[in-house]
Amino acid sequence: MQRLIKIILPQQHRQEALGILEEREGIRFWQEEAADGQAVISVLTDIGNSESIMDLIERRFSASKDFTLVLLPVQASLPRMENDDENTRQKVFPPDEKEPKLHRISREEMYTELVGNAKSDGTFLLMVALSTIVAGIGLLKNSGPLIIGAMVLAPFLGPNVAAALSSTLADSKLGRSAGKTLFIGVLISLGMSVTMGVLFHPDPLNYEIVSRTKVGIPDIIVALAAGCAGVLAFTTGISSALIGVMVAVALLPPIVTAGLLLGADLPTMALRAFVLFATNIICINLAGILTFVLKGIGPRTFWEKEKARKSSRVAVLIWSVTLLGLIILLTILESMGWTKF
Repeated sequence: MQRLIKIILPQQHRQEALGILEEREGIRFWQEEAADGQAVISVLTDIGNSESIMDLIERRFSASKDFTLVLLPVQASLPRMENDDENTRQKVFPPDEKEPKLHRISREEMYTELVGNAKSDGTFLLMVALSTIVAGIGLLKNSGPLIIGAMVLAPFLGPNVAAALSSTLADSKLGRSAGKTLFIGVLISLGMSVTMGVLFHPDPLNYEIVSRTKVGIPDIIVALAAGCAGVLAFTTGISSALIGVMVAVALLPPIVTAGLLLGADLPTMALRAFVLFATNIICINLAGILTFVLKGIGPRTFWEKEKARKSSRVAVLIWSVTLLGLIILLTILESMGWTKF
């Protein structure tokens, strides 16, 4: 995949910008018609190089009054760019620059998409409501296909990945937005499912319901895999639609099950379903943060990177300790016969 970077800056900086780009092999760039004393330079590059080029240009020209940088996706280009071999990639990244650990989209592109996904707008609220209705009916009717359909609708991937990214970048504003959106979504889903439980009295021996009231190692593994897959979907720029189903597997059915059972006056079973939901939230965020770190996602400046490293470590520690404490608690409760109720 490729990206087109458009650099808009004052004419007096044009030659300097061209000089910076000329030092980098494995990219194409050209000048365009400019107006109002501005220069426009377009750069065509591989998706994995876009962040490095953007950081380089931003470091030098961000203080300029009329500086603007725009990143655009490219469907195809001719002639084809052949810059995926080892020698070319070494030329693209000079010795004094750190090459990204893995092939991924740029930090800015990812951040822009996740900021939009972290908002609790009307579409998000409607999708949560619709997915809850479908999941609730699927659980009441013991219908696996209906539950799968609900997971296709559930929009829980964006807020969870945004929350993980906020810890990786030490971005409290993004974290608050993602947390608020996720909380509202869970509250709507829980409230609607409680109402459905009061009205329709679910069968507590229903297989689809009983299976969401148990927490085991396989459930933890699935949630960890979902968190990792969710981050990979965003960092590689591939479609996140199917990956969103995987995250919804871990979140939507358990919270709807908890609501149905609570509405049916079965608090112990409802609590077990909610514990499964909480365990999955912990695992998704833990795996998401670790995947972002392994993919080399971080702020641009040194002082921001140091802050982000501390934030990531603290978040990983908190989620890990919470998960360990939950596992210990579940072990104790099971030894006391908790699962019999």
